[in-house]
Amino acid sequence: MAVSIAVTSGKGGVGKTNTAVNLAISLRKLGKRVVLFDADFGMANAHIMLGSNPKTTTGDYLKGTISIVDTLTDTPTGLKFIAGGSGLTELLNLDNQARYKMLSGISSLEDDIDYLIVDSPAGASDSALFFVNAVDLALIVLVAEPTSFLDAYALVKAAHLENGVTDFAVMVNMADNAKTAETNFNKFRDITMRFLDIKLHYVGMVPQSPVIRRSIVQRKPISISQPKSPLAKAYETLALKMMKTSHSHHDGVKFFNGAQK
Repeated sequence: MAVSIAVTSGKGGVGKTNTAVNLAISLRKLGKRVVLFDADFGMANAHIMLGSNPKTTTGDYLKGTISIVDTLTDTPTGLKFIAGGSGLTELLNLDNQARYKMLSGISSLEDDIDYLIVDSPAGASDSALFFVNAVDLALIVLVAEPTSFLDAYALVKAAHLENGVTDFAVMVNMADNAKTAETNFNKFRDITMRFLDIKLHYVGMVPQSPVIRRSIVQRKPISISQPKSPLAKAYETLALKMMKTSHSHHDGVKFFNGAQK
């Protein structure tokens, strides 16, 4: 059965897309059939990090000019990619009908997918909450900044109160070290669970490193360019923990479960 994961964050600039890309690659390296879906419509940039130049986007599918299969772009990493359409203003304000069409189309690919990684928009917008609700598990990317904590809390609160999402995975990005990362997760968990009846699952950390920034500039994900490095190992650990983390059980139409095929 295919598993869907949304990689999201309370605010931009915390490494959400880089995490989504390296998580997808790490799952592929573990032998899984992976599709990375860039759902940050109109602001999409995952293709840049992949060093890919997709010829089709979600916009083409939503217009009805191509099938969902034709949106799939092969990448050198072995994973398949669905581009969100960078700079396409008509994609910035999609309604739920268009989002459901994407959900339904991707769900029709279930037999060929082990893991769907959704690079979700940051924040608690309607689009972000739609995809957090539509997946088996949302991964919150957190950094040790007050604004990151506050905005991530707002996202978790909205997803829980509006859609009944019960479980969230949390990773700490750009961390000083493993100990401080876990300390920051515990602080976030204590604040969040004081007010919300949810479960937060700590799934690891990735340290602060100029090497990652260079990998982004060079369009070579660290999991591919330096597969033996501690940074690549951190993403592999993240992938392994995500494979074992409890899924959220809540109502609503989800990928591979209740979507019209």
